[in-house]
Amino acid sequence: MAEAMKQDNRIRLVRLAAITETLAEALAGYQPLLLSMAEAVAAYARGDNQTGVDRVGLSLADAPALKEVLIEELEREPFPPLQEFEFETAQIEETETLQPFDYVTANVKIQREGKRSQPQVVIAKEQRQTWGYTEPLSEQVALEMVEIHGGSYLMGSPENEPERYDDESPQHEVTVEAFFMGRYPVTQAQWRVVAALPQIERSLDPDPSEFKGNDHPVEQVSWLEAKEFCARLSQLSQKQYRLPTEAEWEYACRAGTTTPFYFGETITPDLANYVWQESYNKIKVAKKKDFEGTTSVGSFSANGFGLYDLHGNVWEWCEDHWHSNYKGAPTDGTAWLGSGEKEPRYVVRGGSCLNNPRYCRSATRINYDAGSRSFNLGFRVVCSASRTS
Repeated sequence: MAEAMKQDNRIRLVRLAAITETLAEALAGYQPLLLSMAEAVAAYARGDNQTGVDRVGLSLADAPALKEVLIEELEREPFPPLQEFEFETAQIEETETLQPFDYVTANVKIQREGKRSQPQVVIAKEQRQTWGYTEPLSEQVALEMVEIHGGSYLMGSPENEPERYDDESPQHEVTVEAFFMGRYPVTQAQWRVVAALPQIERSLDPDPSEFKGNDHPVEQVSWLEAKEFCARLSQLSQKQYRLPTEAEWEYACRAGTTTPFYFGETITPDLANYVWQESYNKIKVAKKKDFEGTTSVGSFSANGFGLYDLHGNVWEWCEDHWHSNYKGAPTDGTAWLGSGEKEPRYVVRGGSCLNNPRYCRSATRINYDAGSRSFNLGFRVVCSASRTS
């Protein structure tokens, strides 16, 4: 790992850190410092120096020297005597080369000067970098997939979150394995290419959307049609593409945050495409949006994982059957099926350009039947990390 740091080989760093995180349970009592160092190295490789310095106990002022500090610590820390373990080996074929994706995140702060004064919304932005790969669909069209490291989080919303719904309870800890997720919702250009591929189970309308634009999200797509898209894409790429599970979707959306939105306590038209006439938690915003319908993907700031458009624009289909609360929900990040209904309804997440802020929160969940189409219903795809790392 120290050698990869010296060479600034960020692809190798990401992979070494991921291997260490996978072995976290086994290493916990054997080499605990290595785990915190691996987290710092992974943050450095993603361009997230703030998290990197936090993991090694430095201040943000030390961020420029993070690389040198990590190299020094990695070379200095001795390993305990080796122990013998029985294990089975598995070979993973390396099929993709990770590449860096630059992005900008936003963080919302609410400033209150007095009890009677209107709260002011202040937005701070930060340049970051993440890693992923590009899946070519044609000579002109490709799909960008972002690496999402595995981890644990609290799924659902706390009971004191403003404007929450009861179906977001009870909050429960979920552990999610690493995966890759579409950097954006599937666009109309991407849909058109895949819709022209050989049919697997059902036909696909190449141009179903109400709000036209090659780089706008495709909408008026049912759950069944989104599954057909994934099946055709899997056949084309020889990787297993699918819809995200609900737990994966919320984990990816939150990107380590616990606030109602991934950028903070409230939402503004500077940060997402939604019905701005409605305020969230009685915090009014001055700016008004001057457009109708969906917007081009990536028009607003990304979240901490480098994903765009998870609040507003279009609802996004998930793999899961609808359940009215989280009692009995899986805790391993897998899809929750078995609703008990003959024709189950399916979860959608994220809100849309036609919804008020309450519906655009990280925890909001609603449902549609599998054949429903609407001009605010879209989706994005995921791919298991083991197929591409």
